Amino acid sequence: MSESSSQPAPDEQSLAESIYSDEGQLRAELVEEITSAIEAKDRDLIRNALRDLHESEVGDILEAVGEEDRSSLVELAGDEFDFAALTEVDEAIRLEIVDNLPNEKIAEAVRELESDDAVYILEDLENEDREEILAQIPFQERIRLRRCLDYPEESAGRRMATQFIAVPPFWTVGKTIDYIRAGEDLPERFSEIFTVEPTFKLSGALHLDTLLRAKRDVVISDIQDRNSHPIPAEIDQEEAAQIFERYDLLSAPVIDEHERLVGVLTIDDVVDVIQEEAAEDIKRLAGVGDEELSDSVRSIARSRIAWLGINLVTAILASLIIGLFDATIEQMVALAILMPIVASMGGNAGTQTMTVAVRALATKDIGSYNTLRIIKKELLVGLLNGVFFAVVIGAVAIVWFQQFSLGVVIGIAMVINMLFAAGSGILIPIALDKLKADPAIASGVFVTTVTDVVGFFAFLGLAAWWYGI
Repeated sequence: MSESSSQPAPDEQSLAESIYSDEGQLRAELVEEITSAIEAKDRDLIRNALRDLHESEVGDILEAVGEEDRSSLVELAGDEFDFAALTEVDEAIRLEIVDNLPNEKIAEAVRELESDDAVYILEDLENEDREEILAQIPFQERIRLRRCLDYPEESAGRRMATQFIAVPPFWTVGKTIDYIRAGEDLPERFSEIFTVEPTFKLSGALHLDTLLRAKRDVVISDIQDRNSHPIPAEIDQEEAAQIFERYDLLSAPVIDEHERLVGVLTIDDVVDVIQEEAAEDIKRLAGVGDEELSDSVRSIARSRIAWLGINLVTAILASLIIGLFDATIEQMVALAILMPIVASMGGNAGTQTMTVAVRALATKDIGSYNTLRIIKKELLVGLLNGVFFAVVIGAVAIVWFQQFSLGVVIGIAMVINMLFAAGSGILIPIALDKLKADPAIASGVFVTTVTDVVGFFAFLGLAAWWYGI
C-alpha cells in the first residue's frame, strides 16, 4: 500500500488530534476548521470531526462556534450528531438549536436517548411542541417520560433514569444473571440491580460485584443490601446530591410516595447537579440571576437590573447617613478621605463571612446543634481582625494627618464595623434560611447595607462626638 493511501487527508488528520489545548481549552484552529467546514457545507469533514467525540466535547464545540452556525452544524452532521450533547450546553443554546429543528427530528432523537437526557431536552420546550413530540414516541417510553416530567423542576424525579434492572428477592443469583444476559429492554450501563416486592415496592439493592462473586444457587434476598438509601422522587435535586455525597454512592433508587421503585439516579447526573447548584449559588451571591454566557445582551441586562436597582437604594441610604454629618466633614476633610476605608473593609469582611455561611447552609453543615457556636466563632474572628486592622489604619492616619485623635477614632470605628460585618455575615443568611428564603439571593445586599451604614455612622459619629463638631 502506498504512503499516500495509508495516511488520512490533512483536514481529517488535524481534526483527529486532541480537541483541547494543554490549558484545557478548545483548540482555536479546530474551531476555525469547523467554522470553515460549516460555511463550505462540507458534510464529510463535519461528520468525521464529530464521529468519535464524546457528547461533552460536541457540546463544547457547539458553544464555541458562532450563533449563526450552530443549527447548520447539527444539520450537516446528520446521523453523526449525538443529541445527548444538547444536555451539555447552556439552556439558551439548547433552545436555539431545538427551535430550528422540526418536531419530527426531535422525536426521532429523543427515542434514541436515555430517559434522563430526553427529559432534560423536553422540559424546556413549549407545551404544544412537547406534546407533539411525545405523541411520536412509543407508548411505553412516552409513559416513562411523562412520569418524569410530572415531577417538580429540579427534583430527583426530573433527573432520574427510568431504565433500571429490578428482580424479585426470591430469585437466585443464577436466574438473575441469565435474565440480565437475555434481557433486551435493559439499560446499557448499570452498577447495581434492585429487588422489588410484587407491588413494585423497593426491597433492597445489590451491587454487581456482590452478584458476580456469589454462587448461582444463592438467593438474592440473602445477599442484598436492604439499606439502599432510596431517594424520594419529590425531593430537591440538591438534597439528592447531598445523599450521594454522604454515603459515597454511585447510584441510588428513586421511589414515589408509596415507596415504589420508579427510577434510578446515577453519579454522572449528580455531578452535573452539584456543578449547577454551586454555579447557581455563586451567581445569586453576585445578584446576576440564572444568566449564561450565551444569553442575549437584553436578557442579561434584564436579569441584572433588578438587583442593581436594589443596590442603588441601599447606596442612597448610606449617602443619607453621610449627609447627617455634612458639617463634620466640611470642617475635617480628612474624614472624607478616610471614611471609605472603614466601609470597604467592613464590606469585604462581611462578604467573607457571608460566603462561608451560605455555602455551609447549602451543604447542611449549619444546624441547631452548632449555630450558636459558629456565630460566636465568627464574632471572635471579626473582633480579632478588627483590632488588627484598627492598629494598622490608626497608625496610617496618625502618620498621614499628624493627628493622634484621628487615628484613635478610625481605629474604634474599624473594630465596631468589623464586628457588625461578622455578625451580619453569619446572622443574615441564617435568618433568611429560617424564613425559607434562599440565603444566596438576598444576603449580599443586606450585608453590604449593614456594613456601609454602620461604617459611616460609627466613624463620622465618633468623629463628631470626639471633636465636638
